[in-house]
Amino acid sequence: MPLSLLALPASAVPAQAQAQAARQLPGGKVNFVVAVGHMTATSRANRVRLGTYSFDAANGTVAARIHRWDHTEPRARVGTGTVPDDSCSTTSPSTSATLVRTCEIQTAGGFAAEPTDVGSGRYQLQTETVDGRSTPVLWILWDTTPPRTEKWAVETTSTLARLSFVYATDATTGYGYGSNAPLTTRQAMTAVRDHPAPLHLQGQTWAHDQVTTAGGLFQHRSFQTCVRTTWCLTHLQPASTRACQATGGCPNHGGGTPANVTSIQYYLQSLSPQDRRDTLWHWCTCLALEQGRTCYTGNSHVKPILQIIDDAGTFRGWVGVEASFYPFADADPRSHDMLGVFRLADWT
Repeated sequence: MPLSLLALPASAVPAQAQAQAARQLPGGKVNFVVAVGHMTATSRANRVRLGTYSFDAANGTVAARIHRWDHTEPRARVGTGTVPDDSCSTTSPSTSATLVRTCEIQTAGGFAAEPTDVGSGRYQLQTETVDGRSTPVLWILWDTTPPRTEKWAVETTSTLARLSFVYATDATTGYGYGSNAPLTTRQAMTAVRDHPAPLHLQGQTWAHDQVTTAGGLFQHRSFQTCVRTTWCLTHLQPASTRACQATGGCPNHGGGTPANVTSIQYYLQSLSPQDRRDTLWHWCTCLALEQGRTCYTGNSHVKPILQIIDDAGTFRGWVGVEASFYPFADADPRSHDMLGVFRLADWT
């Protein structure tokens, strides 16, 4: 099926532009990392996807390798096998105000394995009016049954392209960044920690039948480098005014109690030296205290992320998703899941 008329508005693909458009690349870039999600407030059928798109200008095709998490098919968290060493974690948390607890880092189920959603499609590039201005636009028609369509606005610098979500058949939000660096190119955690530019958080999160917008700065420079487990970073946020409260699951230890423990444990890990996969794990210290454990085994935040790398091989941030499925029996366990799509980037 040709891309032009089956999936797109007739006016969107001028016939005379099709051959030329097929020879172009989005923003002149080949490889993209992309996070996409479908989130509706009262739904229990939300889903998030994280993966890579690689474009072939010779024939106007795109190949995708995607990790996918569905509200209707919850996956348990899994350990990565990495426990931060004692230079960046502690087994005596009561005596440290700067180090996180020595715990095996967790990630979303399936992210430590190869992507299972592998597919292809065709794409077109053209100029359209988006938000009142003339903008390069990328249309993708995926070879699925039924066909799926995506529309992205494309912005470009000399070394990096950015995809801004406009529309998709089965998604409500997304982020993407691309360059001509191979998808095997990544930066080590030390370079991530030392990245000089601020990383801005932007995203959407589903929890408790609400979709909320997130924003702010990600404090990557506050993380500790690990001397021996060099592929991970850790950070103890000393206090939080919005999380870790007595009303949020910490009646004995959280903010507003005599204990008043409002710190957050953060872990950041590279999952492979050969691709863009990293993972972010965080949880409120008071929740482990409520369990009487060193490491929290409940509904922690697991956030698979992919590094944004520009043409020069420089780290520029991440696109990512949250796929935190509630691990306990409950009358409505899916109402306690936490799903999200976000970016942590120096260009937002």
